[in-house]
Amino acid sequence: MTKISMTVNGKAVSGEVEGRTLLVDFLREDLTLTGTHVGCETGHCGACTVHLGGMMVKSCNMLAVEADGGDITTIEGMANEDGSLSVIQAAFQEHHGLQCGFCTPGMVMAASALLAENSSPSEAEIRKHLDGNICRCTGYHNIVKSIQAAAETLA
Repeated sequence: MTKISMTVNGKAVSGEVEGRTLLVDFLREDLTLTGTHVGCETGHCGACTVHLGGMMVKSCNMLAVEADGGDITTIEGMANEDGSLSVIQAAFQEHHGLQCGFCTPGMVMAASALLAENSSPSEAEIRKHLDGNICRCTGYHNIVKSIQAAAETLA
């Protein structure tokens, strides 16, 4: 077992993990942050997307020990301090950027990373950025509209 410590959603956390423990499993099982979903377990679907040091990462492709000392934001950390939805989350709700909701946490995290890099992305740039996130319900049209609306609100 290896002791790890990190900051998750602004709070210092620690735990003991086996060397093979995936970051997604540490977040979900040890920290009970179940908003980060386990989908394909290969990094292809993006349901497990979180931010590590401000960078978008697939937590099913990363060992928890690799995140030791890091600063992680999960979907639970995206809400405003008063618990209300962030601009991006509200845009997904308002523009129907979700259906079953399984991919939504990863999509919101991907959208947040994109808008941090590019505050006014084109539709093509949004679609390219979402290439690593799969939605089996929406056809992406409303997801793209949601991200465009969030970008306009944040501008």
